[in-house]
Amino acid sequence: MSDAGSPARYEISIDGILNPAWFDDLEVDSDDRQTVISGWLTDQSELHGLLTKIRDLGLCLITLRRLESRTGDRERWPTAEPPG
Repeated sequence: MSDAGSPARYEISIDGILNPAWFDDLEVDSDDRQTVISGWLTDQSELHGLLTKIRDLGLCLITLRRLESRTGDRERWPTAEPPG
């Protein structure tokens, strides 16, 4: 069974260095070649909105990974609750 409508934590790698201010409420870490955006998204709609923003900014997507979902094992959760 899919939990696509549940909050999940994602990690998105982008080619180039980005301004963290472009991605409210998400973690943005850069090295000298790429940027990793990570954080909890409430559902697939929010994920698609973020991907649309990346596309509209003309950025090159390298990877997208779903790390954890709200329906996963409670022992793996961070101390801060995901949204929702």
